[in-house]
Amino acid sequence: MGVLKTTDKPHHPLTLAGEPRAFFGRRSGKRLHKGQDRLFKELLPEIEITLGDTSLDPAALFPTAPAKIVIEIGYGGGEHLSLEARRHPDTGFIGCEVFCGGIAKLLQQIDEEGLDNIRLFTDDALKLLQKLPDTCLDGAYLLYPDPWPKARHHKRRFISPLTLQELVRTMKPGTLFRFATDIEDYANWTLAHILRAPEFRFAPERPGLWHEPYDGWEPTRYEEKARADGRLRSFYLSFERIEGRHHE
Repeated sequence: MGVLKTTDKPHHPLTLAGEPRAFFGRRSGKRLHKGQDRLFKELLPEIEITLGDTSLDPAALFPTAPAKIVIEIGYGGGEHLSLEARRHPDTGFIGCEVFCGGIAKLLQQIDEEGLDNIRLFTDDALKLLQKLPDTCLDGAYLLYPDPWPKARHHKRRFISPLTLQELVRTMKPGTLFRFATDIEDYANWTLAHILRAPEFRFAPERPGLWHEPYDGWEPTRYEEKARADGRLRSFYLSFERIEGRHHE
């Protein structure tokens, strides 16, 4: 797999208030049905993360302090996040998603299965990362993010020098940042940015391993949609956070 050169500078698009942002796109879609609306009103307030002026202690978000903390950025319908929460009940999972339809689907799974080790953030994930303390995360996922395929929109992709800087700062050395996409250009884009971040290491054991799903992987609805649309090959990239000084 080749690596495309990019000419990005270490900045990110700003909000009208002059703050960096890492999310672009719609927040609402189809009207929520009655059951989903109830969960938004009753369950979401109990597990939603709100930010204050000070740093956020992620372990304090859960009923009991979890053994590990893992974040999934843009969880879509929540299939992967809920699966991991079931498999690892002693891990606290933080899911970041702004699309109401996806939030509603995950709320249903949390409610039906009693998953008390998931907490949700419903705003731009960059805002949350910036409030987390150093080396608090035991893993991070970014699975099938919006690829923003048009060149003029590439600056809207979540992967950027700024977001990688925050992942470097918040992830513990020895942990993994996992990124999956069915868009080769976005895979190359991500690799190009990772190569500029010496605190991440991309070292697959053999060529082509990046086309093989992670252990225990189950296809998400976005992956199934990609296959239906004729995109038959995906990229499953794993980047190890290694020892080193994070960017100031």
